[in-house]
Amino acid sequence: MIEVKSLVKTYGKKQSSFRALDDVSFEIPTGASVAIVGKSGSGKSTLMHVMSGLDRPDSGQVIIDGVDILQLKNKAIDRFRAEKIGFIFQSFFIQANETSYDNVALPLEIRRIAAGSRKERIETALETVGLADKIRQKGGNLSGGQKQRLAIARAIVNKPSIIFADEPTGNLDSTTGEMIEELLFGLNKQEGSTLIVVTHDDDLARKCDMQIYIKDGKVDRINRPGGQS
Repeated sequence: MIEVKSLVKTYGKKQSSFRALDDVSFEIPTGASVAIVGKSGSGKSTLMHVMSGLDRPDSGQVIIDGVDILQLKNKAIDRFRAEKIGFIFQSFFIQANETSYDNVALPLEIRRIAAGSRKERIETALETVGLADKIRQKGGNLSGGQKQRLAIARAIVNKPSIIFADEPTGNLDSTTGEMIEELLFGLNKQEGSTLIVVTHDDDLARKCDMQIYIKDGKVDRINRPGGQS
């Protein structure tokens, strides 16, 4: 369970200040697929950054499995992210001059997993996303869809309990985008990971169990399973 309570986040000072999150609260059941939906500037990416501990709010709580991660010190929150959270971004953020193997190895290195224990995990992650044959190919030589699949392999190699995907199909053509969506929702169902997708795409949002609509930094409405709001 993820509990978001009364999040407030303001950028700037005094007359030039801007409230990106304004008293945002909701709950996400463990294992759900959730879309955070809104236009550019609505606050949805800020919300993802705060929920994952990448950014700190002015006030509020993010309680994951009973722990308010915003009360953790920086090293502890870094460790929490490394162990529990996988990130997938629209711009991929892969290392172009590194092989697929080395790209996927990065989260394991951060967690200081012994080199001898990494190989099987990396190969399994690449096989899961259909890139087993690209294991020695450099990231820069992959197509857009292959780069996004590589980013997903990197995100899942630690078997995270939560996956954040920020506009994961935004830079892809429709056919490749559908393939990435199938992969993400398949992982959500098969692994039981909570999937949180930040998007402005209503079609993608409707495929999720739950939709949280953000407007001007506030929760505009929430659609829950069974049509409840």
